[in-house]
Amino acid sequence: MKQYNVCVVGIGAVGTEMVRLLKKRQFPVKSLTILARSERTETIDGIEYPVKVAQPDAFAGMDFAFFAGTEGSKGASQTLGWEAVKRGCIVVDNGDDFRMDPRVPLVIPEINPEALKHHQGLIANPNCSTIIALMPVASLHKAAHLRRLVASTYQAVSGTGSAAIKELDAQARAWAAGKPLLHEAYPHPILFNLIPCVGSFKDDSGESTEEIKMRKETHKILGDATIRVATTCVRVPVFNGHSIAIHAEFEKPLSPAQAREILAKTPGVQLVDDPKNAVYPMPTQASGNYDVLVGRIRKDQSSENGLILWCAGDNIWKGAAQNAIQIAECMIAQGLK
Repeated sequence: MKQYNVCVVGIGAVGTEMVRLLKKRQFPVKSLTILARSERTETIDGIEYPVKVAQPDAFAGMDFAFFAGTEGSKGASQTLGWEAVKRGCIVVDNGDDFRMDPRVPLVIPEINPEALKHHQGLIANPNCSTIIALMPVASLHKAAHLRRLVASTYQAVSGTGSAAIKELDAQARAWAAGKPLLHEAYPHPILFNLIPCVGSFKDDSGESTEEIKMRKETHKILGDATIRVATTCVRVPVFNGHSIAIHAEFEKPLSPAQAREILAKTPGVQLVDDPKNAVYPMPTQASGNYDVLVGRIRKDQSSENGLILWCAGDNIWKGAAQNAIQIAECMIAQGLK
């Protein structure tokens, strides 16, 4: 098998998992280089990795570059993404800078791998919540055509990055010790709390940037801008694993039994649906799982052709690092690299 020179740009929560998953998934790595703002050594699972400074010439000779920027972070891919492409490198960008760029495919490999054929060297990873929601919805869309999607997200703190993970841990320890709950990652303590803001509010629409992303990205990935999408995104005191309540309305009737049959055969989706026996998707199950878990499948009594689903997925794996690596795997399989 051909092997590839690979680099990971950024070594926070997502970048660290990219390094782990490249090894875990046995990606055909010839050499692995880690790039970041400063030169240093990082230890991951007991292995020391030298970190080099990210600059244009660092991409010379690289086959794949995974830009690991956490959601909303700016800089690396804006500055270096197309510079890497100029040097013959395929860039898979986890950030949101180029998702709506018409030059850039926005890809979930199980859903729209054909979009990769038109790449110009840079491919975008969708938003973590978009990936987790569309993994079960896309296969149902193919069967009955989605007309309306209402999604309420319950998003873990890992989506904000390493600092937020440490902050939730510190708040839990402080609460147990009877100390004040200090906070910097969020405008309020997250322990025992829900914060109905993921991203920021940049205009007068009342929507957060995360909610806007889910609508626009759903349209681009499914190739249908007529689908009506409404989303409320909420940060919850969970370390890892996003959960989403989905109300989906279709053009054609689709029973819960038919949906279960479709979803049971959908790659990357795991049916976890026996609520009478307390079997349903939970973030603790989803964390460290390649698949998106889906259950609580039932008819939406308020909609003629509606279904309600509950799903959970690892936002750092399938929602970020894993999906990015799968994009590269898919390109290799298609002979695009």
